[in-house]
Amino acid sequence: MSKSERNPAPPLALDAIAGRILLLRGQRVMLDADLAALFGVPTKRFNAAVRRNLARFPADFMFPLTNQDLAALRSQIATQIATLKAGRGQHGKETSGTDHSCTA
Repeated sequence: MSKSERNPAPPLALDAIAGRILLLRGQRVMLDADLAALFGVPTKRFNAAVRRNLARFPADFMFPLTNQDLAALRSQIATQIATLKAGRGQHGKETSGTDHSCTA
């Protein structure tokens, strides 16, 4: 068990959630890292739980971000993208949850 799994980041405060909702492809979305923080779990575990339980989620619950999506998001969250890539130890592509994921 890694250190981040034993001590996940504290959940987001309710007032911080609204600032994490972004507009992408004409939909309101949250990044997987922000959804994981909302539930108080590491991003890796959040994504694994979603993959294990795909039948419980709408088909458009989550989608991988393309390079074009990342470019569009930079204007909304310029520093957050850099933090995700550099400091959170994520590997592979980021994903995004649609507004279905924001209503959980």
